[in-house]
Amino acid sequence: LTDLLQQYATSFRDPMMLQPPEWFKAFIYCEAFLQLPFFPVAAYAFLKGGCRWIRTPAIIYSTHVATTLFAILAHILFHDFSKSEHVGPQSLRERLVLLSIYLPYLLIPLLLLFTMLCNPHYKHVEKRKRK
Repeated sequence: LTDLLQQYATSFRDPMMLQPPEWFKAFIYCEAFLQLPFFPVAAYAFLKGGCRWIRTPAIIYSTHVATTLFAILAHILFHDFSKSEHVGPQSLRERLVLLSIYLPYLLIPLLLLFTMLCNPHYKHVEKRKRK
């Protein structure tokens, strides 16, 4: 696995995987302790179907992931990697290739958020008491 990680980081010029900045490490811990436990719960809710209670956790999950990905994508686009210990993207093309690897991790949570906010099945219907 170490060789695979080294090969990925070298091929796609992703120094964050070999020497992650402190803020990136914080995102990794959030993923390990908050996002990964969400997956089995979400899988259960979506496979079972009709589970409207998944709406709020899915909104929290998707906004959190999208927020972290905006920071990662901005780092890829604007950071000066020439000072990194490991080789990072230098040209715009290399930055866009690396960006394309991370982009699905933004698009899927945004699709989930859109589904939770716009799909009528998941919209909260307020029940009124009759007097």
